[in-house]
Amino acid sequence: MTTSAAGTTDTTGEAAPGTETDPAGEPAPAGPTATTTATTTARTATRTTAAPTPRPSALARLRHGARTVGGRAYWTTPRLVRGLTALSLAALIGLGAAATTVLGGARDGTDTIGHRAAPQATRAADLYFALSDMDAQAANLLLVGADPDYTTLRKQTLDTYEQRRAQADGDLQQAAQAAAADPAGQSAVQQVLGRLGSYEALVARAQLLEEQAKAPAGQPSPAALDAYRQATDLLRQQLLPAADQVTAANEATVEQVYTERRDALGSGWWWLLAVGLLALAALLGLQRVLAVRYHRVVNPALAAVTLLTGVVLAMGLHLVSRADDHLVTAKSNAYDSVIALSRARAVAFDLNADESRYLTDPSRAAAYEQSFLDKTQAIARLDGATLADYNAQLAAAAARHRADHAAVPFGGYLGTELHNITFPGEQDAAERVLAAFQQYQQDDRKIRALRDEGRLKEAVTLNTGLSQGQSNYDFDRLSTAIGDTIAVNAGAMDSAVAATDGDLDASTAALAAGALAAALALTALGVRPRLREYR
Repeated sequence: MTTSAAGTTDTTGEAAPGTETDPAGEPAPAGPTATTTATTTARTATRTTAAPTPRPSALARLRHGARTVGGRAYWTTPRLVRGLTALSLAALIGLGAAATTVLGGARDGTDTIGHRAAPQATRAADLYFALSDMDAQAANLLLVGADPDYTTLRKQTLDTYEQRRAQADGDLQQAAQAAAADPAGQSAVQQVLGRLGSYEALVARAQLLEEQAKAPAGQPSPAALDAYRQATDLLRQQLLPAADQVTAANEATVEQVYTERRDALGSGWWWLLAVGLLALAALLGLQRVLAVRYHRVVNPALAAVTLLTGVVLAMGLHLVSRADDHLVTAKSNAYDSVIALSRARAVAFDLNADESRYLTDPSRAAAYEQSFLDKTQAIARLDGATLADYNAQLAAAAARHRADHAAVPFGGYLGTELHNITFPGEQDAAERVLAAFQQYQQDDRKIRALRDEGRLKEAVTLNTGLSQGQSNYDFDRLSTAIGDTIAVNAGAMDSAVAATDGDLDASTAALAAGALAAALALTALGVRPRLREYR
């Protein structure tokens, strides 16, 4: 069946004669000319054969920051939010780990220096000092002999000897406990313990023989002198070197820990900064994505995390810098002076003993005189100086120094201290040490001059006397001045160690752990509602 109307189709779907169709299959209006028909046909062919729109190139996709899988963007909003959230959480955990490692190491280093190695080194130097003074008092007992003019002095000397012996025993007990984990230090302590009893027995024998001989001042009996020689040789050849070994071992520990901790703090500061900035960048990136994709100006939880992270980072960097400053104060500024002065005091007591040995044992006078000069140089070194011209050279060097405190024209332990003046009151205390040392050296030359003139009893009186203007009086002033200077530095060291302990105590660790937990929880809380919208 067909229709007669123009532009319609029959039941077979073909166009009726004299009609046209458009590309959609809809009949096109009939054109009056062949040109219209041809044009329409050409357009239809063009639309029918047109190539599909090509996909963006890989470079174009990269520029838009989206990887496609199956024609769809891989970094969809949920994936992007989850990725940035994971990065933020990892960076926050990394920040906490970096802070724990760096600040924990600083606390451990300060604890090692301030609470263990430095006190042990100081105690070992005190042991050296106590042993040296024991021997000086033993020599003085032989010097005064049974002379009734020295009865009071003899009793004072015996009392001092007993005090130093008790001090040495206490120092040894503490050193033995401290050296439990140090084989070398333990061996040195055991050597002192094993030999100290023998030394004390020899000194007691010398005293007994001297009392029995009732020898005059400055002329001990040969038997007493022989026993004392054995005692002082044992002390100088075995006990003092072993005590010095304990000091040196602890000094090495302090130096090693200090170097390691300062290096760790220096690099740790930069690691903490890098991880902290990464955490801040990840959090800011996450907030930007949420703002752009969800059309929200700010996410309160993430804003709080970002602020908290910035505060924690600033506090962490500040604590690292403070720990480094305290470490420098405790070790470089304070401990170095404490150990130099402690050694100076120990050596001073040993050279004071050399002075008494010089008078006690004429056959060894030259050796003891050289030993006195060597120890004098250890305290304040003047290169090339002899005992005859040392005082003149020291006076010139001291005058230059007093004119300009920055100029220190001598070395030795005292030179080390004067190069390291740091704390209030330290300069004055150190200047008193220098003045007292000069006075003591002048007394020594007078003693030697009296002996050379044959005025032995006067030399003994000047050497052992405790009145103003006598050698032991001026030596006590020197010892007191050294102790005062040590106290200034020891107080500063203790304050620096206490400050680090306060900065990095358990409350700081708990506060940091709480801040990290809060940051992680707030990050999850800020992102979770947005991700739930895609379920």
